[in-house]
Amino acid sequence: MTRNEAPHDPPTVLTIAGSDSGGGAGIQADLKTIEAVGGFGTSAITSVTAQNTTGVQGSYLQPIDHIAAQIEAVLGDFDVQAAKTGMLATGEVIETVCEYADELPQLVVDPVMVATSGDRLLEPAAETAYEELIAEATLVTPNADEAAVLTGIEPTNESTAIEAGETLLDMGAEAALVKGGHIGGEDVIDVLVSENQVRTFRHERIDTDATHGSGCTLSAAIATHLAHGEALTDSVSRGVDLLARAVRYNLDVGEGAGAVHHLVETRERAARSETTEAVRRLAASLVEMDVASLIPEVGTTVAGATPFAERLAEVAAVDGRITHTRDGVSTGQDVRFGASTHVARYLLDAREVDADVRYAANWRYDDAVEDALLELPGDVITLEEAPTLESGAVSALSAATDPVAVVDPGGDGRVPVTVLFAKSPADLQTRTAQLLEAVE
Repeated sequence: MTRNEAPHDPPTVLTIAGSDSGGGAGIQADLKTIEAVGGFGTSAITSVTAQNTTGVQGSYLQPIDHIAAQIEAVLGDFDVQAAKTGMLATGEVIETVCEYADELPQLVVDPVMVATSGDRLLEPAAETAYEELIAEATLVTPNADEAAVLTGIEPTNESTAIEAGETLLDMGAEAALVKGGHIGGEDVIDVLVSENQVRTFRHERIDTDATHGSGCTLSAAIATHLAHGEALTDSVSRGVDLLARAVRYNLDVGEGAGAVHHLVETRERAARSETTEAVRRLAASLVEMDVASLIPEVGTTVAGATPFAERLAEVAAVDGRITHTRDGVSTGQDVRFGASTHVARYLLDAREVDADVRYAANWRYDDAVEDALLELPGDVITLEEAPTLESGAVSALSAATDPVAVVDPGGDGRVPVTVLFAKSPADLQTRTAQLLEAVE
């Protein structure tokens, strides 16, 4: 029997940019990101670069008429809902894109001038040509160096970033996102300036040089969210969040610093089913071990994070906890994401130290458990101050390199507990067995 088709209708996004043979930036990064955010990616390639994670070895500019032909081919067939630009290379290419600006809805202009490796991707003479394209932009997304070239204002902090953004609005852009990755400081501060508001986005700086493709990924994500009909501020916020995670869980590829992880949010969602089942099996195995003597008065939460978890909603846990009743050890209800707060927070804090940590469970804490913890490999952290959901244990864990447990000794109405960590369900079972042997 012939099956009926069930076509999908994602919004189409056009990227006009250069090709990166290394796959981390340019057209390749754009198309990966567009698809990951739920759009259909189309492209017009301006330049073909010989490039990898160590730098740009060569570049070939496409003939202007062929660039125009690519744009016309896409616009002539697809209902383009948003567009973005990347590497345009020359003033003539920028002028060509400007000719089609009226047909490019929700245009995000990423004024690419220099690659992450430091190699120049724009002729110096073409810098002034950007003024006309910026005037057509829904959003322009310069980093600090590009903003300085375009506006004459060097962003060194939030206030000067706002000043540069306001100048870009004076040049005709509807909004400007001045990116703070190149500005020093403990946090990365991205500043969105529009006619009606100034919005600052803050993210803790990731200790890595693997940022190849970061600007392309951010602008492509924002354009795709706009194509979905989302508001500008929401589109920027979600794009910034994606990039922060893509930088942290970067791709260790090539001999250079590596590239950002364009599909990181897609991979996170894809891992949820496996994580749920792993937590379910882990909880069942712990019940079979008869862990009654380890269960604290508050009950035991068994939790598991996806490999890319950053938020409480990305940690699965037994809904209802494991408890000790007259009839023995009883599991809670089913496993669901967001079921845990405190244990999930501890787990996320441990992942700040070692992102391979994925599982956790809270057990009682007494002298016997304290002695048993000393036998476990890794760092056991005792909290000196009463934890809160907001503070968790991240500051205390900062001294650790291999977190195995966090201990809250209790007090002020709090029950003493041990939160045990592991990289796999099997490791958590083994460590729990060691504690169980000690208390029994």
